[in-house]
Amino acid sequence: MATYISILRGINVTGRRVKMDALKIMYLDLKFENVTSYIQSGNVIFEYKKTNVALLEKQIEAAITTTFKFDSPVIVKEIDRLQKIINANPFLKDKTKELTYLHVTFLSTTPDALLFDKILIGDYKDDAIALVDDAIYLYCPNGYSNSKFTNSFLEKKLKVIATTRNWNTTLELLAIASLK
Repeated sequence: MATYISILRGINVTGRRVKMDALKIMYLDLKFENVTSYIQSGNVIFEYKKTNVALLEKQIEAAITTTFKFDSPVIVKEIDRLQKIINANPFLKDKTKELTYLHVTFLSTTPDALLFDKILIGDYKDDAIALVDDAIYLYCPNGYSNSKFTNSFLEKKLKVIATTRNWNTTLELLAIASLK
């Protein structure tokens, strides 16, 4: 068995209401085991046989469409990958950065480096951005809600699926997954 973290995009926003108990039942119906949800924004940790995460993403997306009658992109990471994403955060080395302003944008795939380089040309006030493989690290000292680095912005510019979690949530997802 492997431990997976699934991060759903657009759950419990803009009319797409899903109770976590119903989401957990859906995951159990998919034959996933030891299913745990974390907060109300579509973070689910589960165990399943070792398999390709892209297949899991498609399977979960199809189940959401069938069960809840709307589409929601899903990004799945194995626990080891999440640990590597956390360890690779370049902003952790800068002691002037407050952890409360850190975010991770999980990407469906590693984007084209040239597309990311084009983003760097813009003016984003005090916000900072870094890309490492399939994760974007954001530092938003004026708050993520005031940042131009929204999921939609990043998806449009990078041509990938994106969903963002704050640093504390990201750490908590790893902590829960580590207990499995």
